[in-house]
Amino acid sequence: MKRSVITFKADEEMMAALEKVTNKSEFIRAAVYSALQETCPFCGGTGTLSPHQKLHWAKFMQEHQVERCTQCNGVKLNCLHKKDSTKGE
Repeated sequence: MKRSVITFKADEEMMAALEKVTNKSEFIRAAVYSALQETCPFCGGTGTLSPHQKLHWAKFMQEHQVERCTQCNGVKLNCLHKKDSTKGE
């Protein structure tokens, strides 16, 4: 696998924390991979929706609802057409 070098800016607090890490490169790679796996599939991690995405979201929400899980308090999407919304929790 070919590897490339990337750089990024870090403030003093981050640099001080990174100085305590034995293998900075491996730590940063693992953190980036983890963040990429948790990226919102809809907005792609931007935190905003384009006008077209807003239209898709509005259509999706006609048949779904956003609510809080009673067990973990996390946000979840529920299909309004499901017979039993407690399955799979």
